[in-house]
Amino acid sequence: MIFGSISYLNLLPFQLFLKHYVQHSGTKMALNYKRDVPSKINQALKKRQIHAGFISSIESPRYRCTNVGIIANKAVYSVFVIQGENKKDQESATSNHLAQILKLDGTVLIGDKALKYYLKGGRGIDLADVWYQKTHLPFVFARLCYNNHGEYIKKISRRFLKMPIKIPQYILKKEASARNISPKELKWYLQHINYQLNHQSQKSLKRFLKEVKKTKEMNKGLRNRK
Repeated sequence: MIFGSISYLNLLPFQLFLKHYVQHSGTKMALNYKRDVPSKINQALKKRQIHAGFISSIESPRYRCTNVGIIANKAVYSVFVIQGENKKDQESATSNHLAQILKLDGTVLIGDKALKYYLKGGRGIDLADVWYQKTHLPFVFARLCYNNHGEYIKKISRRFLKMPIKIPQYILKKEASARNISPKELKWYLQHINYQLNHQSQKSLKRFLKEVKKTKEMNKGLRNRK
């Protein structure tokens, strides 16, 4: 089985859990990893180069998905629109559309580079926070979806959601050093990430997808009038 994992800090707890689970669960399934940015993982699942992975929420309706996701309640500190030219982040799919439906102009910046930008004093508009102010709902950035090995994926998803999130100190220091941030900053950031899609999250996702569809139809209509 080939698993696609977003190469951002927000997935560190799941990556550690999955590694531990495969090593200690007695499973006979060989698990290989493909780590990349969200837009690339989306394409890999579409082309069946991977069997499962964290997919941008805007792409998730194409697949069977679990109740595990990457979710922010209010500010997330790693998805911004920064004042300047209108520019999409090529690593993103969902955040680019979120900026569009929120009618925010500027440069979209996501992931670890956005977090480091903020921690170094940079400022921008936090998209998850603006979404919450508008809807009073959390925002779902990605979901764990699959095109094969469904029972296995659902099993590890259920197990992950039952496990407390614990990051050993040596891993905390190693990951913080690799990203040029402090262990304290790493722990602080992860406190703003949730992984379970509850009723509010699912309601938010449906609303987002509906808004995206509406925006696409409006843009298509404008192009047809030209």
